[in-house]
Amino acid sequence: MRAAFMTLGCKVNQFETETMEGLFRARGYDVVAFEDMADVYVINTCSVTHLSDRKSRQLIRRAARTNPRACIAVTGCYAQVAPEEIRALEGVRVVIGTKERARIVDYVEASLHETTGIAGTITDIMQARVFEDIPLHALPHRTRAFLKIEDGCQNFCTFCIIPYARGPVKSRELSAVAREMALLTEAGFHEVVLTGIHLGAYGIDLAERPTLADACRTALAEKKLRRLRLGSLESVELSADLLDLIRSEPRFAAHLHLPLQAGSDHVLRAMNRHYSTADFARLIAEVRAAVPGVVISTDIIVGFPGETEEDFAAGMAFVREIGFARMHVFPYSARKGTPAARRADQVPPMVRKERAARMQALAEEMAEAYHRSQLGTVAEVLFETTADDVTDGLTETYVRVYTDADVARGEIVPMRLTHLYRDGIWGEKIS
Repeated sequence: MRAAFMTLGCKVNQFETETMEGLFRARGYDVVAFEDMADVYVINTCSVTHLSDRKSRQLIRRAARTNPRACIAVTGCYAQVAPEEIRALEGVRVVIGTKERARIVDYVEASLHETTGIAGTITDIMQARVFEDIPLHALPHRTRAFLKIEDGCQNFCTFCIIPYARGPVKSRELSAVAREMALLTEAGFHEVVLTGIHLGAYGIDLAERPTLADACRTALAEKKLRRLRLGSLESVELSADLLDLIRSEPRFAAHLHLPLQAGSDHVLRAMNRHYSTADFARLIAEVRAAVPGVVISTDIIVGFPGETEEDFAAGMAFVREIGFARMHVFPYSARKGTPAARRADQVPPMVRKERAARMQALAEEMAEAYHRSQLGTVAEVLFETTADDVTDGLTETYVRVYTDADVARGEIVPMRLTHLYRDGIWGEKIS
């Protein structure tokens, strides 16, 4: 039997897909490319925007065209918040939300023997209180491994559907973090990225009340690990203990992704973010003082309902003042079921698009400035892919480095950064 997988959305979703791939491999399935003919297609959906939902439906229809007799199994956030929409699509035979994915192979095999009905389950995610700990049965196919240690979110930003799709915070026990780290490092992964939906809240639901810093210490206890990185987390949840660990542990990547979302206090309040621009600026100053050389990237949403041209201009000025090394810029996209989508003061789509282009131009300007500041330095690069005799990879601070030197995929190699190249920097191998 052949199974194919497709992931939409964040690194958490990618990790979840890899665990499901492992479950199928353990039951004797061959994993093939999503474009290939397969007996089972598993689509792990995202539901951050209505565009994510549309992409999910397009993938479902593509799988049905590739093999009309296949079992299409749909899981993830879109399946959790809109199961009936998915069940109505031709070819769908299994629907699972954001829990019970450990049973996906059982649901698929049951559906293969049934001619009617749709298998799977949608649980009341708001009542879920325990992390669904599915051990890795197969290893990722990439050079960096993502390890999910937390699920759920209780921030309830007005633009976000995720708390309704993932439920409250659920953390992985430290013993399970240690177990998975041992597996990944033994398999030769040099870098592991700890991920979660609300990563900074790690441990608040566990009896022992471990912190994210404790989870990082557990990961770093694996001596074979060469680089530990954190996924996205909220600036307001950075502890002095965590910052001290980043500063003192050479294997801890001095790179933090701290979503700002808006550079206007008016918009931040409308988003139900839990800080002001002054709070954020003060926190960034504290981070930079605590961890010299730390690099900070961020997310920005432009065109949020009620955002005026003055708000947008304030946001442009604020991000320039902070000086992010990288920014992910998103035009606001209304998500059905969220408070923001019900607002009457929606910004016209063309205005959102135009503001996004202006913010993206600033993002590229700041990224280039950071890249220029790194020229002439030496950085350790984890190499990932090769095309046309050029290999590229990432530094500790998430700069993409390109080279034509003889380097191996999956290895970390010291490189001298010589000049700007494509979206990153050219590197020369140190002899």
